[in-house]
Amino acid sequence: MPSSDHDARVYEYTNPAGGWGALKAVNKHLWHSGKATSNSVSLLKMNQPDGFDCPGCAWGDPKHGSSFEFCENGVKAITWEATTKRVTREFFEKHSVSELKTWDDYHLEDEGRLVEPMRYNPKTDHYEPISWDAALDFIADELKALPSRDDAIFYTSGKASNESAYIYQLMARLYGTNNMPDCSNMCHEASGVGLGAALGTGKGSVQLEDFEKAEAIFIFGQNPGTNHPRMLGVLREAAERGADIVSFNPLKERGLEKFQDPQKPWEMMSNGSHRISNHYFCPKLGGDMAAVRGMAKALFEREAAGETVLDHEFLATHTAFLEDYRARVTATEWATLEAQSGLTRAEMEEAAAIYARSKATICCWAMGITQHKHSVITVREIVNLLMLCGNIGKPGAGTSPVRGHSNVQGDRTMGVFEKPSKTLLDSLEAKYGRPMPREWGVDSVGAVALMRDNPGKIFIGLAGNFTRAISDSVVTEQAMSNCRLTAFISTKLNRSHLVHGDEALILPCLGRAEIDRNAAGKSQLITVEDSMSMVHGSAGISKPSTDTLRSEIAILTGIAERLVGSEAVDWKSLREDYDLIRDHVSEVIPGFEDFNNRVRQHRGFWLGNPIAQLTFKTESGKAEFSDAELPEEVMHQQMQSRDGWLTLQTMRSHDQYNTTIYGYDDRYRGISNGRQVIFLNKDDISRLGFKDGQMVNLVGESDDGVSRRADGFKIVAYDTPTGCAAAYYPETNPLIPLSHHGDFSHTPASKSIAIRLEAGAVPAA
Repeated sequence: MPSSDHDARVYEYTNPAGGWGALKAVNKHLWHSGKATSNSVSLLKMNQPDGFDCPGCAWGDPKHGSSFEFCENGVKAITWEATTKRVTREFFEKHSVSELKTWDDYHLEDEGRLVEPMRYNPKTDHYEPISWDAALDFIADELKALPSRDDAIFYTSGKASNESAYIYQLMARLYGTNNMPDCSNMCHEASGVGLGAALGTGKGSVQLEDFEKAEAIFIFGQNPGTNHPRMLGVLREAAERGADIVSFNPLKERGLEKFQDPQKPWEMMSNGSHRISNHYFCPKLGGDMAAVRGMAKALFEREAAGETVLDHEFLATHTAFLEDYRARVTATEWATLEAQSGLTRAEMEEAAAIYARSKATICCWAMGITQHKHSVITVREIVNLLMLCGNIGKPGAGTSPVRGHSNVQGDRTMGVFEKPSKTLLDSLEAKYGRPMPREWGVDSVGAVALMRDNPGKIFIGLAGNFTRAISDSVVTEQAMSNCRLTAFISTKLNRSHLVHGDEALILPCLGRAEIDRNAAGKSQLITVEDSMSMVHGSAGISKPSTDTLRSEIAILTGIAERLVGSEAVDWKSLREDYDLIRDHVSEVIPGFEDFNNRVRQHRGFWLGNPIAQLTFKTESGKAEFSDAELPEEVMHQQMQSRDGWLTLQTMRSHDQYNTTIYGYDDRYRGISNGRQVIFLNKDDISRLGFKDGQMVNLVGESDDGVSRRADGFKIVAYDTPTGCAAAYYPETNPLIPLSHHGDFSHTPASKSIAIRLEAGAVPAA
């Protein structure tokens, strides 16, 4: 029985990020795919103008790219899908769903590509083949039979293309609901909310070329070495030309310390490397807002002492509510900032001095910022800092939330949002002549609560692995099992297929690198949007895994024509020619005028950002300071008064991308052959009466009567702040109460979880 119940080996990793370790991993995954030669050729077309966009992260592509625009993670993503292994009807005949539930995430997906539609049979506890027509008819009939249109939930992962996302939201709204949760709800929702409130636009303001002009780059709560490896090359180039790279992260991540470029032969031969961060600060979990406010306090104090460090012209012309913010910062005591941030006053003043001498600064952040209860006001605090010295709307400066999945930003641009704007709904009504639902729908957390409390819902998943991505796993799985129907459009088997409703369907689709041909044999083009608002074309180059697969768009339009009819939309024509979908987008979504021609330009086109012209779509018409109070206590402070409790952050291993597990190693943190580990400060290990290497169980909050625990974890002594622990998700998602989410964003607060340890079993042999 496949299982991840390994005894993890712990070792000291002293090499840089990238380098020979990355090349070795690339070779390993190429061979594991069973298609080493053809996949090697495919990599040369990844992130190229005449190729396909990487299905991994949303990092941007340079205007003048090289022949090798891929990273270790991109190789894993492609080879994981482009495998010779197949999940056939014979596989499902052999393995019941009850048995498959005992398998771990790695082994489920490692079985290979799904090949034909499958329907769950509750009498036999097995998935069985079903024809495409029967599957699509069944979904449409079940949706039509719901007593309320809001009993349906249409979830989207960031792997979907712009065209798929547009079709999906259009189908859902013509059907009659805004229940469109997506993976943004679980990662960068706080960025959109915070940026929208401060600057009037929820997207980052910088382009990739701005990193070439920045004098300082501040990185908050992000680990690019594992999550956005191509970013390391950009950071290294900035460091080489003398830019300050300043990192704020509770853990010392190797990718933020030094990097060996696999594309530099001499460096590889000499085993050299180049530093990334020349300043590294380790705040406690949830302490970033206090750390940034400490920097602002230092700047205000320098101004009060007679120095000129603020950009007074920018502040007077383009901002509002500065004095309210100044008063709030001035009233905040240094002792408060030190206690909450976990940094000393001297460290915050040092960071402020670096910031003050830079004439162009970019602030980057990821989920170390956005997955806290106070994440929205933390994002606003970072924007406050940028505004103080005029680092908004000029070359080499601005906001850069670095998003995860390749098209998570594009999905939202295309209208996948449970809280659609009046402008979008008006445009859809004008285009299609049908009323659009005006009541807001549910986000991801809300969707789980809806399914938990009201059985009989229908959940449709466009890509992704919802039950492993969202928090409170026990509650989530029970909620999903309450559904009338669960249906997932997927490339590979995953846990969500096994957590089924009364009825369940698996609908296999093409992967990003596979050729998508219409009935006439023409290869179709799709598009994606990266973190810098660049829209790229993507066309598959590989033969599909089987001839029974359908594209996401073919599946969605097949459901739509059965569900809402073809009077308002000719779904068949859109299925046959994706250019027609883009024509629809051009008429509805701002910034996509002449979509078809512009996306076929070299490297695509930039959607633009009003902030670049210092235009702020806020109520005041200016960039607005936030004078939000610091939280009275963040989680790590609350745990200090609770004997034996710690604050846990969940995170990815290096052999992982989101919920996809590629293996059992975490090279940069010195872990091999296992994932059930918890990283603890050595002083905490001693204080709590445990030993390095001891097996423990993790126990979370259960005030609501739900038992939350994750058993069988090995203690690993690590350089993390006292009171702050770290472990991998999704194994630790059961510890996060559904109600533990960000204010204003509803994002699960996965970086600040209250846990305690209890002595556990010995590791498996």
